[in-house]
Amino acid sequence: MNPTLQGYTSAIVEAAVSTGGDALRALANDLESIEQLVLANGPLNAALTDTTMRPAVRRAVMLDLLSGKVSDPARRLAAFACAAVRAPEVPAALGWVATRTRHAAEGMEFNEETLSLMQSRQRVGGYATAIHEDLATSELEELEDSLFRFARIVQSTPELRAALVDRDLAPSARQGLVTQLLEGKVHPSTLLLIRYVVVGGRARDIVGTLDWLVEQTAKARGWRIARVRAAAPIDEVQRGELSNSLTSLAGAPVELQVVIDEALLSGAVIQIGDLQVDASARGRIDALREHLMPGGWDDSGFGTGAGRPRGTTTHTEGAG
Repeated sequence: MNPTLQGYTSAIVEAAVSTGGDALRALANDLESIEQLVLANGPLNAALTDTTMRPAVRRAVMLDLLSGKVSDPARRLAAFACAAVRAPEVPAALGWVATRTRHAAEGMEFNEETLSLMQSRQRVGGYATAIHEDLATSELEELEDSLFRFARIVQSTPELRAALVDRDLAPSARQGLVTQLLEGKVHPSTLLLIRYVVVGGRARDIVGTLDWLVEQTAKARGWRIARVRAAAPIDEVQRGELSNSLTSLAGAPVELQVVIDEALLSGAVIQIGDLQVDASARGRIDALREHLMPGGWDDSGFGTGAGRPRGTTTHTEGAG
């Protein structure tokens, strides 16, 4: 099964376990119902296995379909499964998460299998994604800092590093060491994530995995902040509509940071994570300019008959 989905499922199951057996059984029941729905509903099955449908769209379809019908953890997990695998594999992925959760509800132990270095990081990344979804932007920043600091402690403390990478030491013992060191000193989500690194990642890559998670957390924090340059002030209704649209795109609440830039003439430039959308009049003018005269022209002569081609120029709208 997809390593990222393995990690995400582990996080959701662990959270259900922490709230009691009834929650875990309810989660298993919901996931089995979702699996049966997809198998029995031809149009839905066809839509979710359509190779032309992007993963984010499949995820959005499931989130919308299941809203108010199943528990939030079941809805999150099913939607994530739809996006984590290739379209033809969606039914099998839903079956896998339902079975995995049912086994956990029945008290079966589940040990993470040994994977390659990159697959192990992807599995830990899936777990981290579930953690990230529950954190505010400020908490993500705290998580990022804590992961970085702990990575440096492990790196600079040979005895600690030797214990954490010792595969002859039971995973539960290594997790216990992490708990002893960090409990009460870091955010609970940080402790959960580092404990999972011990069992879900490669033992000898613990520092590398922690540093990789620092980068992933920074990216997640970036996707929580939408930097908006607008030609004119945005009222509350517009803010709400934009925030809702970007939340659907990012999969988590998005904080808007709006600055006014009259040079855009109209519209706005939006940057969220590594995605930039230029819906400004200035952006459209520049795009038209590049289309008409790929070499660019000298703005100082525009309208006076003095315009002249220049060397290749790339016109960009920074996000500020």
